[in-house]
Amino acid sequence: KIENSKRLDFPLAIVFLQAIIYLSVIFDVAVVRQVIGFLYLSFVPGYLVVKMLKFRFGALETLTFSVGFSVAFLMLVGLFLNELGFMAGILQPLSTVPLLVALNMFVLILAVLVYFRSEPPLLFDEFSLSSVKWAFPLILPLVFSVVGVMLVNVYSDNRVLLVMILAVSLITAVLMLKNRFPSKIYAFVIFIIGISLLYHSSLISRYLCSFGSDIAPEYYTFKYTQMNGRWSSAPPSYWGSGLGRLNNMLSITVLPTVYCNLLNLDSTWVFKLIFPLIFAFVPLCLYCLWRESFGDKYAFFSAFFFMATFTFYTELLGLNRQMIGELFLALLFFVLLNKNMGRFQRVFSFTIFSFGLVVSHYALAEIFLFFIVFAWLCLLIFKRRSNNLTAGMVALFFAIMFAWYIYTSNASVFKSFLEFADNVYRQLGDFFNLESRGETVLRGLGLEPPPTIWNALSRVFAYITEFLIVVGFVGLLLKRRKADGDWGRFVLISEAMGFLIALIAVPGLASTMNMTRFYHVLLFLLAPLCVSGGEFLVKLISKRERNYLVSVLLLSVLVPYFLFQSGFVYEVVKAESWSVPLSAYRMSGYKLYYSSGYTDGWSVFSAKWLSENVKVSQVHVYADWASFENPLRIYGLVYEGYIYPLSNVTIISDHGIVYLNSLNTIQEAVVAGAYLCNSSELSFLSEMNLVYSNGGSEIYKKVP
Repeated sequence: KIENSKRLDFPLAIVFLQAIIYLSVIFDVAVVRQVIGFLYLSFVPGYLVVKMLKFRFGALETLTFSVGFSVAFLMLVGLFLNELGFMAGILQPLSTVPLLVALNMFVLILAVLVYFRSEPPLLFDEFSLSSVKWAFPLILPLVFSVVGVMLVNVYSDNRVLLVMILAVSLITAVLMLKNRFPSKIYAFVIFIIGISLLYHSSLISRYLCSFGSDIAPEYYTFKYTQMNGRWSSAPPSYWGSGLGRLNNMLSITVLPTVYCNLLNLDSTWVFKLIFPLIFAFVPLCLYCLWRESFGDKYAFFSAFFFMATFTFYTELLGLNRQMIGELFLALLFFVLLNKNMGRFQRVFSFTIFSFGLVVSHYALAEIFLFFIVFAWLCLLIFKRRSNNLTAGMVALFFAIMFAWYIYTSNASVFKSFLEFADNVYRQLGDFFNLESRGETVLRGLGLEPPPTIWNALSRVFAYITEFLIVVGFVGLLLKRRKADGDWGRFVLISEAMGFLIALIAVPGLASTMNMTRFYHVLLFLLAPLCVSGGEFLVKLISKRERNYLVSVLLLSVLVPYFLFQSGFVYEVVKAESWSVPLSAYRMSGYKLYYSSGYTDGWSVFSAKWLSENVKVSQVHVYADWASFENPLRIYGLVYEGYIYPLSNVTIISDHGIVYLNSLNTIQEAVVAGAYLCNSSELSFLSEMNLVYSNGGSEIYKKVP
């Protein structure tokens, strides 16, 4: 009887947890609904799947797989409920009640399967006081990040954020120079550094900041699904192909709708809090992937390099579909390269994560398809058999990808791929014209002069990391000649190097693929080469104290690299900086509002007033590019086709509406495409009626 009662502890705990979820939703218990609800939705379903399939994982792998399976589970259940619920007459299947009942039912089924299939797992690992002692000082960067960004938002005081960056550097230096730290400390620090850097950028301002990426069309697409209470595979006919492709991505339609409705959380905070928190598990998963071949310490170095590169905590925050997609991409690489998974476990995980990647980000799905196709062909040509990557798995991924994109977009994703390929093909004639590679490639090759000495120093450290990656690959090639190791890992890394060379050599490819984002993705496989490159150089120079010298070398490169990438150095010396959290108070309006996509309350309230009081589909709305990119589409929910460019030569139609944001009114600058003009040059405003003003944003109407 005692044994039976113990066996019932686990399913009873799940039922009790579900009761808390039901009560917190029914009575809308603040904080409990958000915190417990997020933990329940984001960890419990995946944890049950891991235990049901009896993965032989450590705590870290169990955690990352639990998050991955849970996110995929939310999208899958949301999709099934959306399709079956609507067929059953539920007009809003993605509303709170249907979602709550369906998700809890599926979780309960999983719990029952775990109960009968295996020994009920412990809900928590062993807890020790020593874990708390070392966790407290290591969590300081996260505290500094949250407190610091609040001080920036209220008082424009960035000193605590500067301390946060120094704390990250100091903790990293200690872990680099000291030996014999347990793996859990490296993993904990990676997560804390990742979420600290992400939150110090995402929490800036009360409103969404695009960081030059696609947050505006993503948010517009999401709101269409949320307001309708269901996801439609056929978007409105007036939408362009760009919005149509975004509508196919469940990561920015169904997933945020689930979180918003069940947690009763404002959609802005879902994108500012929850998505970055999920994204913080990507470097953690990569650490798991790398430590098998490079060891705990070198895997930590690699993860720090991956996070230190500015794309991680800037551009990606405006690409929510890519943040979710990268979680599945990292997990798929882990599935392909891990040697301790059973066949069914591997195929099941590959199938679920493939679905997650395909419905999260079409470009990442295409990139992964290229990786596995070429890897399989190479293994076939060189007669290297691999149970981790088979022809069946390649065919399975292609089938999922083909079926989804044909079903949802009438092949618009494949059409866009052909358009990109045609764009690159038409630029092949400029092979010997270096400018055809784009500014980012030229800067990376040292062919563009730096504007200041500080930019020159920053590039020196960036060039050293690139040099170490090349050296690391050379070392890998030499090692390959001497030993027969993991061919799958070697082939994937070689493909990544091939992609990097192609980005540099092929005209138009870097601009088409977006060099900074693609380099960030390639670091999934190339980041450890930076570390192994340092080790290879030290071996050539010294035969004693190699490990310590490698640590010193990497410390002297990666920490300064991080200080420059984060904008810390530029802020301290007061040089021109792109860091919004650190330097927004001294940025030009053009750089802050247009290039970085910063939005303030004046612009948000006026955009909402416009959408509530004007039928924008029946008039012409004129706005500059800064307004078009953010407040009008995000908070006004104005379709991009209804917005016309505003400049000093614009001819306003009868009944036309002119929208001016705070950049136009306070700083008197208008972003007119490729040039700036002064607001005083908008002479037609004197002939229009001012219909709205809040002190920072204005709306005019032309009355004939």
